Amino acid sequence: MKTKMKLPILALFCVFCGQSVTAEPFLEKQDLFTVGDNPAFKTYHIPGIVVTAKGTVLAWCEARRDGSDWDDIKILLRRSTDEGKTWSLPQSIVDVPGPKQKNAFALKLKHTDPDTVTYNNPVLIADRDGTVHMLFCLEYERAFYQRSEDDGVTWSTPTEITAIFGGFKKDYDWKVLATGPNHSIQLKTGRLVVPVWLSTGTGGNAHRPSVTATIYSDDQGKTWQTGEIAVPNTDEWINPNETVAVELKDGSVMLNVRSESKVHRRLVVTSPDGATHWSTPRFDEALLEPICMGGIVRYEQGGESLLLFSNPHNLEGGREAEPEPGKSRSRKNVSVKLSRDEGRTWPVNQLIEDGPGAYSDMAVTQSGTILCFYGAGEKLSFAGSALRLARFNLEWLVNTGTE
Repeated sequence: MKTKMKLPILALFCVFCGQSVTAEPFLEKQDLFTVGDNPAFKTYHIPGIVVTAKGTVLAWCEARRDGSDWDDIKILLRRSTDEGKTWSLPQSIVDVPGPKQKNAFALKLKHTDPDTVTYNNPVLIADRDGTVHMLFCLEYERAFYQRSEDDGVTWSTPTEITAIFGGFKKDYDWKVLATGPNHSIQLKTGRLVVPVWLSTGTGGNAHRPSVTATIYSDDQGKTWQTGEIAVPNTDEWINPNETVAVELKDGSVMLNVRSESKVHRRLVVTSPDGATHWSTPRFDEALLEPICMGGIVRYEQGGESLLLFSNPHNLEGGREAEPEPGKSRSRKNVSVKLSRDEGRTWPVNQLIEDGPGAYSDMAVTQSGTILCFYGAGEKLSFAGSALRLARFNLEWLVNTGTE
């Protein structure tokens, strides 16, 4: 599917030249991964997107044989050198040599095939020096790092970094681990920061209960360290897990966290360095939480420095109501919000997909085109029947969104 939507001309004023110029709002969509395009995969899930220092757009996902989190899963990547207009064919980019063993907690679940290989939770970081860093997990219990020096064409041999997660054991005796997912960030200091979630594996889908934390590298991915638990699991903050990060203007790091908390709002915490001294978690009243992954990115173009956030904007049943089956937790109405004050308020909300939607991630090209990569489909589901890319500009977001 590829569609293009044009909206009326927006007049802007050019301070430099003292004349009126026009920027035409636009929205374009195309499907990058579609169920049925490869008989080996029945589900595409966990979309991620990033723009490299050279301007190449990298879009990736989990390609699942059947669909479950513990399925036979490969990590596929597509590349674009024209800001997301055209794309290379999908390429499998993860392969850990040697014997592999299913996570023991997965084997306690019904219908788990012990012979499958689960690669999960891929995370990419675009380094300012042109390197693309990548982390991923194997069977939700081993973590690996690899890198690309040619904008995602080739990748180094994976290096296992599971041992560093031992640093969390003193605070949380995890048996299941996951990085990200989606893209992660490099700070102005050069530090690489990757959100992670950890579980004892004793609850639902062997993913619950869970806590959120970060790992980081100060030497461009050569070595990694554990931070502190950012969001614990409590009666108020229930099962914090899939998390995205953004650096704020003052150099601090803000995490935006999925959880299963009863108020159905996104959780937010901040840290001065992305690893320690996390603030007390708070619920963001403007960001609805249908219990689904979201995306966050900074937009920095033409003197503007804004935050953009994406997720399914849906919460039928009301803030205080217990979720009504099939409604308040339905993944639909993927939307993008804009903040002009570093995430304190989100006055602009724009619907991207009117209907079923799922996980999403966001990036901004070098010319300022905004990219939202998300799950979509005709029927409500956890993943959607396609991973769809929306390309649009700030004019479309600001002048057609509600404020």
